[in-house]
Amino acid sequence: MANKKEALPTQQFIDIKSITDGVVTLKSGALRRILLVSGTNFALKSEEEQGIITYAFQSFLNTLNFSTEIFIHSRKLNIDEYLTKLEDRENQETNQLLKNQIVEYREFIKAFVTQNAIMQKTFFVTVPYDPINLPKAGMDVADKVLGWFKSKTAETESKSESGSEALEQLNQRVDEVISGLNQIGLRAVPLNTDEILELFYNLYNPATVEKRGTPIKQETQ
Repeated sequence: MANKKEALPTQQFIDIKSITDGVVTLKSGALRRILLVSGTNFALKSEEEQGIITYAFQSFLNTLNFSTEIFIHSRKLNIDEYLTKLEDRENQETNQLLKNQIVEYREFIKAFVTQNAIMQKTFFVTVPYDPINLPKAGMDVADKVLGWFKSKTAETESKSESGSEALEQLNQRVDEVISGLNQIGLRAVPLNTDEILELFYNLYNPATVEKRGTPIKQETQ
């Protein structure tokens, strides 16, 4: 009899170790923070304004000495909740003329969305930091060999200090990106842990999210 293959947990295929205090820690030890960025209607700007924005964005990218990832999350907008509110408003309305107008409006919205997919776009920037493990200055071969015999307590303190330094470097990069985007007229805020979890859920469960209508928050405190 052939052995049945056991289902592997989803976490095994994701390179994320943990998400704490808005910081994504990868299995490699690398750190990531995700920024939610406001958009701007570039097409409605004048040619001069477009040129200024393009030049400012180019200057911003040139000032960075590290890579960033810019991505757009697009999905169909679920308006079931909005249609339900219109139906409740219709049932509460006592004026027959207004009731008929609400009915016509609700049917128009329902037909329009059926024929034309309304997409919701959310903009994000991922700021990375990959800690570099370098030997201490002045460490010779003997120090490296003896390092294997250090106590567990010493190892734990060393890792904790290194993690703190890495987090500080990451936060400095986040501040630099936020400042640069603000100069272009874009508002950027870091996602907290719950918002990151919600974002990943949306990314990995697009069909379920569209059905339930649970978009990522557009603003964070």
